[in-house]
Amino acid sequence: MAHTWDPDRYLTYADERGRPFVELLARIDAGDPREVVDLGCGPGNLTALLAERWPDAHVVGVDSSPEMIASAQALGLPLEFAVGDLREWRPERPVDVLVSNATLQWVPDHLALLPALVAGVAPGGWLAFQVPGNFDEPSHTLRAELAAEPAYAPYAAGTARPGSHDPATYYDALTAAGCAVDVWETTYVHVLSGPDPVFTWVSGTSLRPVLQALPDGLREEFAAELKRRYAAAYPVRPDGTVLLPFRRVFAVASRGSA
Repeated sequence: MAHTWDPDRYLTYADERGRPFVELLARIDAGDPREVVDLGCGPGNLTALLAERWPDAHVVGVDSSPEMIASAQALGLPLEFAVGDLREWRPERPVDVLVSNATLQWVPDHLALLPALVAGVAPGGWLAFQVPGNFDEPSHTLRAELAAEPAYAPYAAGTARPGSHDPATYYDALTAAGCAVDVWETTYVHVLSGPDPVFTWVSGTSLRPVLQALPDGLREEFAAELKRRYAAAYPVRPDGTVLLPFRRVFAVASRGSA
C-alpha cells in the first residue's frame, strides 16, 4: 500500500540526515555544470546546497511525495521543484550532475534502474547517490519482528520495505554502464537525545509504511511495544544520550565522454 511522508517529522534530525549528503557532494568533481537534478529531494533543504555549490546551474528537485514538494516550494528558494517518480523520470536534456540521496533504497530492484539513470547523464557528467546500509541493525530488525507477529502481520504485510546493496555491487553495476566509479561506506554514530529518540528517528522514514497501515488502537499498541524494545536495544547512556550506529553506502560515478 502507498504511504505518505511528513516533512516536519523527517526534519527532526535534519543535521544528522544531511551530513551524508554533504560528504557525497564533496566527492563530485564537476566544475561548471549547467543542469543539476536532485532525485528524491525530500523537503528541499539539501537541494539548496546544490545551488550553493553551483550557483550558475539550473537546479531541479524531484520527489514522488506531494507533501515533500510542497514543503520544498515553501522555502521560497530560486529553484525548481516537481512531483515525479524516479522510476519514470527522464530528463528533457542531458543532466550534468544527477544526485539521489537516501532514496533508491525505496525502489525494489533499483540496480536495474541504474543504467537508465546513467543514460540521463551527459557524457562527462556525474551520477552520485547514497543509501542506508543498516538494515541488519535493531532499528530495522525489531520493527520487522514485531510487524510479523499475528496481531500486526495482516496489516503490515506488503508494506514498503527499504533495502540496499554493498559498495562492490554498485561498483559492478555502474562500471558495466560505462562509468568510472568511486564507492565507499561510512558508519556514523549519531548522538540522539529526548524521549524515545530511535523511535522518533525511524518514524520519519522506515517505520512510516507500517504505522500508516495499522488501524487506530493497534497502531498505538504497536508503537508502545516498539518503543520498549528500542529502549532495551539502545540504552540511555550516563550522559542522557542514546547512540545510533548508522551505516551508509556511497557511489559517485563519472560517465565516459562520448
